[in-house]
Amino acid sequence: MKLHRLPLLTLLFLLPVIVKAGPIETIAELIKRGNAHEVATYFSASVDFTMMKDAGIYSKAQAELILDKFFKEHKPQEVKLLHKVSSNANYNYGVLILSTDKGKYRVAYTLREVGKMMEIIEMRIETEKT
Repeated sequence: MKLHRLPLLTLLFLLPVIVKAGPIETIAELIKRGNAHEVATYFSASVDFTMMKDAGIYSKAQAELILDKFFKEHKPQEVKLLHKVSSNANYNYGVLILSTDKGKYRVAYTLREVGKMMEIIEMRIETEKT
């Protein structure tokens, strides 16, 4: 094989990895990092947010504060993508199992397309029942 074709071959191997990371996976990675500010960039103007048994509709800023408080009290260690629905171009849904220093939690979020961007319209964080 000639060396001038090596970059093309490398690109072909990396292409599935580049294309595969959608908003569900990106948000999962941000949750794994415990980065509430970056997750909040995906929040819509108002978010239906449920944290354990407390539920409400919050502004983007309020939802970020709630998520930030959760991450400060529960340091993320690992995230496993349990379920993903992305067959509808306008709505996506993801379910994660988040392992923290205080236990496991189920994180579910719904995304809706607004303009050209997917935004989180609903997020639920509940204790994982094993």
